[in-house]
Amino acid sequence: MHKRYGFSGIEVILVLAIIAAVGGVAWFGLRGNNAKDSSTIANAKAVTWSFNGTAWEASGKPPACSNPIRFSQAPSDLSKATAVLYPGQTRGGNYKPHGGLRYPDGQNNVTVKAIYDGRVTEGARYIEAGEVQYLFTIVNDCGIAYRFDHLQTLSPKFQAMADKLPAAQPNESRTTRFDDPLEVKAGEIVATAVGFPKMRNASYDLGVYDLRSTNQAAQSAEYRAKHQPWLNQAAYAVCWIDMFSASDNAILASLPGGDMVSGKQSDYCK
Repeated sequence: MHKRYGFSGIEVILVLAIIAAVGGVAWFGLRGNNAKDSSTIANAKAVTWSFNGTAWEASGKPPACSNPIRFSQAPSDLSKATAVLYPGQTRGGNYKPHGGLRYPDGQNNVTVKAIYDGRVTEGARYIEAGEVQYLFTIVNDCGIAYRFDHLQTLSPKFQAMADKLPAAQPNESRTTRFDDPLEVKAGEIVATAVGFPKMRNASYDLGVYDLRSTNQAAQSAEYRAKHQPWLNQAAYAVCWIDMFSASDNAILASLPGGDMVSGKQSDYCK
């Protein structure tokens, strides 16, 4: 079902091209074929992050992120989830820096919420397996970014952003950077349904990225060489399985790995 290498957890294969270049640098985005607190966002001048081909850079001095990274808001009702797709593993024959959550077949009415204050820097509207899918990246000025994919029904606020995107085309999931990034707060509703209702596939993707420094996996020259085309994702993705409240973390740890082959194997989660 899902096709993309980078930010997708359902099993059909999309080819990625990850560079959205502006003046020679790549913004936090990908192309695919196939905060500390609310005051962080209140800054008059936004700090933007761009990838220079080697590392992520901030346009100014970023505020401090919470350390360690902690999210007070779960992305959805974890008590109803059936499995976790672990970030940093091979699924469907492709490496996935992001993870995701699965819900009971046919129960697509899953409410997805923002997990951290930030700005919606880019989005995509595309058709996969005959169904329209939505993707959004949210970046906090401090350098924490996260991305939802396989959203089906959006909240009015996010639908207004989606309406600015190019018309959906089959297997054309390239992202579009928003000129007027939307501010969102943790807890705001992003979507009220996910996945592929026609196929009764109820799941969505979640990837979390710390743009301030590379992850431990990327300290390996072998890892960097293997994932060089997608290094701006693979070298910065982190394990979000233990970044929520103690009770939410316990639920996530108790859920089975959603991929039948990789299970809970992960380059980020130890």
